[in-house]
Amino acid sequence: MRPELPPSLRLDKWLWHARFFKTRGLAAGQVTGGHVRVNGTRAAKPAQQVRPGDVLTFPQGGQVRVVRIAQLGTRRGPAPEAQALYEDITPAAPADAHPANPRYEGEGRPTKRARRKLFPEGSGSLE
Repeated sequence: MRPELPPSLRLDKWLWHARFFKTRGLAAGQVTGGHVRVNGTRAAKPAQQVRPGDVLTFPQGGQVRVVRIAQLGTRRGPAPEAQALYEDITPAAPADAHPANPRYEGEGRPTKRARRKLFPEGSGSLE
């Protein structure tokens, strides 16, 4: 007799239940596109089975998310219920991850008067 395997769920369905993607089709598209890794291995198809303890890595909103599956879930419930399905182990972004806004000398765009001073009439303006 074979030992019982722990319960499992389709990868695209779990990503949708955990509210990482708005639709199951979007989740399946990310998996099919090769953007999702399960335990460090690229997921080949949306129907790949995942279990509690598996680690998923995927891009979302300009950052790479790393989550450990805590529970499988039975439905796509409210956000607090979805957040209980995983443990977020995404490494913290460094403080300088986003460059600061550039600083310009002066006060932004020149006024009409300031532009006239830059290019007086008859001095060969940008024509």
